[in-house]
Amino acid sequence: MKAAPAAQKRLLDLAELDSVLDRLAHRRRTLPELAVIDEQSRQYAQLATQAIAAETEAGDLAREQTKAENDVDTVRIRAERDQKRLDSGMVTSPKDLSSLQSEIASLHRRQGDLEEVVLEIMERREAADAKVNDLVAKRDELATTRAAAEDRRDAALAEIGKEAADAESRRSDVVAEIPADLLALYEKLRGQYGVGAAMLHGGRCMGCKVSLSIADMNRIKAAPHDEVLRCEECRRILVRTPESGI
Repeated sequence: MKAAPAAQKRLLDLAELDSVLDRLAHRRRTLPELAVIDEQSRQYAQLATQAIAAETEAGDLAREQTKAENDVDTVRIRAERDQKRLDSGMVTSPKDLSSLQSEIASLHRRQGDLEEVVLEIMERREAADAKVNDLVAKRDELATTRAAAEDRRDAALAEIGKEAADAESRRSDVVAEIPADLLALYEKLRGQYGVGAAMLHGGRCMGCKVSLSIADMNRIKAAPHDEVLRCEECRRILVRTPESGI
């Protein structure tokens, strides 16, 4: 393949811009905020699940407390009703009186037992509510922290995008100065090796960093200036410059 030396040298500018774009792409993929956000999202999901479970438990206890309090009220109302009957003097039979007094005493014991149940449920509900409040506070705090990390990520991505757009614009200008066949070869090699062209500097290929043999250097010296050369070691396009050592 033949190409003007000036066009070949532009490959070095193109390779540098591609290197810039590759570094920007790497920065975009490896922003520290991305790992932070992923971890915080995992923690947030875990806290959200725990908060839902705690809220469900607290809700169940609230309903259990309401039922227990209703049971207490039912027993208390019945005991009060029986006490009024006893106090009214309407029950005169010794047997009925004894039975009524026994029932009142039983109801008071039952009420006491139920009130103990209510207190126990209230204590459990208080602990459950405290757990809900703690988990919700941690979840909300983490959401705020994650939002700040997302803001930093967005700012960094915007800056990277700006730099990439500038590099892409300059790349387009360089591409316009390179013959289509030479550009096609460069793009093919870049796809294979990551870098499509490298400078020959002081007898060394700057792509693979290998020093060329005397025979290779003699071959390069004898080659026409417009011949497109390839490194025998890494197969990249080898661009000659005044610093090539030939």
